[in-house]
Amino acid sequence: MVTGSKKLNIGLWAAQILLLAVYGAVGAMKATQPIPVLDEMLGGWPGHAPALARFIGVAEILGAIGMVAPMLTGIKPRLTLWAASGLTLVQALAIPFHIYRGEFEALPVNIILIALSLFVLWGRGRKLPV
Repeated sequence: MVTGSKKLNIGLWAAQILLLAVYGAVGAMKATQPIPVLDEMLGGWPGHAPALARFIGVAEILGAIGMVAPMLTGIKPRLTLWAASGLTLVQALAIPFHIYRGEFEALPVNIILIALSLFVLWGRGRKLPV
């Protein structure tokens, strides 16, 4: 029989792995693709702020790694909370950015990602502390 805390742990790991996959892929794209390619893919803003696009990409990669690596290795597992906080901040800043640019189609993804990172932050910080 699977207990409530076991179900929560499974849900948290699922959220962490999903965040790893999404932020790892998107972050790698922002960190490595040529700026003109990013400009086409992301609606023109990277060309106006290429250093910001690269910074966000690297931050997303580090956050993605921080979602799982500390807990998998047992080395400083509380860093997962910092990663979840950082990814929450990324989305908290992305939402008004997309609203300002009129990119309302991006908001559902932003809301899902912020909800997942907040779930990990709550779950790993309060319910099943690392």
